[in-house]
This record gives sequence, structure tokens and C-alpha cells, in this order.
Amino acid sequence: MENLSIRKIVTNVEETYFEGFTKLDTPIKKCSVAAVIKNPFAGSYVEDLSALTDIGEYLGGYLTRLAVEAMNIAPSDANSYGKGAIIGLNGELEHGAAILHPKLGKPMREQVNGGKAIIPSAKKAGPAGTSLDVPLHYKDAAFVRTHYDAMEVRIPDAPKADEIVVAIVVTNGGRPHPRIGGLQVSEIKGEDGLR
Repeated sequence: MENLSIRKIVTNVEETYFEGFTKLDTPIKKCSVAAVIKNPFAGSYVEDLSALTDIGEYLGGYLTRLAVEAMNIAPSDANSYGKGAIIGLNGELEHGAAILHPKLGKPMREQVNGGKAIIPSAKKAGPAGTSLDVPLHYKDAAFVRTHYDAMEVRIPDAPKADEIVVAIVVTNGGRPHPRIGGLQVSEIKGEDGLR
């Protein structure tokens, strides 16, 4: 893809078997996949950010597919999702927004067989080693409290000043032992991405 230069991809799969003094009946997997890319607009103000929007479209599908594969689940077994970006210090927050918002969502949703709910996101600027908590919620209904969560993404040598870390997170479940009530997955109507 034109304008896309990937330095590395970092995948992290977390599998929880025991939480809060109790064993889980079924382990919960969370996976982050982060691409460290060259920021083509580092160091200068550019009005037209469509090149970054196109990069986001490509990475949305590619990174989400890698996450589903890394967790060894079927796309339909993906439960929650989220996205984020860490922009190196010679870039702008708007560079991360251009990647995350206009086009990244559609291919991401296609890779998890669903996704009526908005994809929660976070972005920040910082030096190499900056951490970002990528917010998560259920892919088809944002009001499912059992799936409100986050996963930290941090790469010790990224982003360099002229790079952007683009991260997606996918899970196969909600929080361990949820018990605060609210809308349950079994009660989703699936009409508006909220309930």
C-alpha cells in the first residue's frame, strides 16, 4: 500500500484463567495487535490527511485478522473490540484521528463478523514507550456493562518521533466474573448498536 511503511507489528495475547480469588469456567482471551508505522506527515502541517485515512482502512482489516488468528478463535467468537493510536512527537493528534475514524471501522467489523456498536477509541501523543489503555466494549451493543474493559498497549521503542503506533484489541469475552447487572449479551436486540 502506498504511503504505508511498517517497522514492526507487536502482538500480545493475554489469557486469564483465574481472577478475583476464583477460577474461570472458560478462560478469557484479550489480544492487542499494534503496527509501528512511519508517519508520512511528521514534522509538517498538511491539510489533506486522506493518505492516513487509507492506511487506517488497510490496517483495520489486517490487524484485526491477525488478532483473531493469534487468539485461535472464529471471527464470530470475537466479543469486544477497541482501537487506539500513539502519535510520535513530530506528529499531531489529528494524524491518529485520520487513521482511526473515517475508514478503519468497516474492515475491522468485517473481520469479527459483526460490530453494530461504535468502536471505542483512544489516542495520545508521546515518546517511545508511551502506554495507551485501549477501551473495550461489546461489538454489537455498547451498553453491555459486562464487557466494559481496556487493554494496555506499550512498545518500549515506539513510537519514534516520526512514527505512529496503531493498535486494535479484540477479546473472546467480557470481564472475569461480571456481576454489576445491566444489559446482558443474551438480551441484546441488535437494532441500534447500543442495546
